[in-house]
Amino acid sequence: MRATFMYGPGDVRVEEVPDPTIVEPTDAVVRVTLACVCGSDLHPYRSMPATDEGAPMGHEFLGVVEQVGDAVTDLAPGDLVVSPFAFSDNTCPFCQDGFHTACQHGGWYGAGGVGGAQAEKIRVPQASGTLVKLPSDVDESQLPGLLTLADVYLTGYHAAFMAKVRPGQTVTVIGDGAVGLSAVLAAKQMGADKIILMGRHTDRTDLGRKFGATDVVAERGAEGVAKVMDLTGGEGSHVVLEAVGHMPAYEQAYGIVRPGGVISRVGVPQYEDAPVGFGSLFGKNATLNGGPAPVRAYIEAAIPQVLSGEIDPGLVFDAEVSLDDVAEGYRLMDSREKLKVLVRP
Repeated sequence: MRATFMYGPGDVRVEEVPDPTIVEPTDAVVRVTLACVCGSDLHPYRSMPATDEGAPMGHEFLGVVEQVGDAVTDLAPGDLVVSPFAFSDNTCPFCQDGFHTACQHGGWYGAGGVGGAQAEKIRVPQASGTLVKLPSDVDESQLPGLLTLADVYLTGYHAAFMAKVRPGQTVTVIGDGAVGLSAVLAAKQMGADKIILMGRHTDRTDLGRKFGATDVVAERGAEGVAKVMDLTGGEGSHVVLEAVGHMPAYEQAYGIVRPGGVISRVGVPQYEDAPVGFGSLFGKNATLNGGPAPVRAYIEAAIPQVLSGEIDPGLVFDAEVSLDDVAEGYRLMDSREKLKVLVRP
């Protein structure tokens, strides 16, 4: 079968590898029918040290079950499934608390001997706890929306959920990538009154307005902070959803959060040290939370929302490539020519 590997900055290759097989009785093998390129895939695309052994890529997919291990009794060959971007048993204490990305028996696609999802097939550990069945008669047009439940939409939702967005609040979203736009959509679903989107790419912020943004701030840094403070009457934002992961975005976040407010981060931080003292968080009694989204905790409730048309998060996809052309998908997203790229094996 064919699978995608990254060998260094800008070096994405599709190679022939052996088909995955059942290794543990809790495994399943899934034929991937739809995958995509994630914004987090661009971090190694830009800065991964060159290596002779390629890293398997991709962690978002829909597919059809081909094989199941002996311990997997709730899935069968032929089932159409969606997978969260991390696998989990859905039974350990952390899963029961709703934090599946910290599962005691879980892990990540593309790591620890588990393949990536930008491939024709993938082995899924902890299949019973991870894979969620979809109706077999799903309309083709709804598949991109269901694919966003593997990561991007529910990552944006996680930001809003962790911030406890409530009706009547002002929410500011930093970042106009697919996760930021998903956070706008989620905040709207939760009843936010004013949603400020900080982004400067008009095609993206236009979609943000469609998803529910009431205001767009293109300015960055101190200028951007001043603009948001002006839009909030000098009070700041009840909630800030940070979907970038770079220090300037975090600095904007604590600059605009209202006293007693919440900063919720889902952009993978590209830093370890960040201000938390009097001038940033402490002086404002601000709360900082967020993290890798446990999408398995949210996915079953979101499927009917997509199928009913209540939400259409699949609008974040604006390009499609074949698996053989996946390197072009990376290039299109890295250059910001496209927002999010579907990959069809």
